[in-house]
Amino acid sequence: MSLRPDWLSALAAFESAARHQNFAHAGEELHLTASAVSHHVRKLEARLGVVLFQRHARGVALTAEGRQLADAASTAMADLEGVLGGLRAASDDSDRVRVSTLHSLAYTWLLPRLPLFAAAHPHLRLSFDTEIALTRFDEGGADLAIRHGPGHWPGLSAHLLMGDTLFPVASPAFPGLARITQAAHVARLPLVSDLSRQGWHDWFRAAGVHGTNLDERYSFSDATDALNAAAFGLGAALARERVAAPYLAAKRLLRLPGPGVPARWNYYVVYPAHRPLRPAARVFLDWLLAVPVD
Repeated sequence: MSLRPDWLSALAAFESAARHQNFAHAGEELHLTASAVSHHVRKLEARLGVVLFQRHARGVALTAEGRQLADAASTAMADLEGVLGGLRAASDDSDRVRVSTLHSLAYTWLLPRLPLFAAAHPHLRLSFDTEIALTRFDEGGADLAIRHGPGHWPGLSAHLLMGDTLFPVASPAFPGLARITQAAHVARLPLVSDLSRQGWHDWFRAAGVHGTNLDERYSFSDATDALNAAAFGLGAALARERVAAPYLAAKRLLRLPGPGVPARWNYYVVYPAHRPLRPAARVFLDWLLAVPVD
């Protein structure tokens, strides 16, 4: 037996009545009268040649045949709602860009520049996920990621965003800072580090300072936490220029003597190479690559 279009309204009335076990409540849900629901159900019973409900004074109850059809109708409605919800979500998200990035870069470099993007593209919406772990570009996940690394990852397209430079910083109020006049003197201070692959030993080696015992007293997983620790006077932190810029501008941190060492890793914008970017994500990528980095 084929399912004709004119059966759909009767099936919808039946499915609602079966859930509520009540024609009046089904009518309220469907904006119909109880008698209209009853009419749809009777029409369905007549076409199928079976009784779907037992009618009695206190209401209605499904028959065995009615329960069988109710289970199938409920499953079909749930499947339809899932598909419709997915289509609706895809439509609603057409103007949303999902971005994964490091918390340190988002807080100190990206956020101060986002008002420029918002002014140029007020119709687009942005969602950010800040984490250290590498992004998984699952379906429904990030469109773009900003990564700090060597610039090549299997299966990803990578665009250079900017380079970086490392140098030591400390709070201007740190005791005895006036006596720190050369790179070797920095080793006298308690040192704050983060999980960057390029750390204090690399900087002192590049600065020509050797044979010194380093007091790496505090370690943080996030670069902004390390900078905040230095700003609160715990010691000297090895700063990345892009992340430290607002701290230096606000005079919460002071650059210490010694060279700026080019970072071995740079910042890149990446996305899966096997699938095209959605239009909204392409707009944000183009803006990122064009925005002034300094």
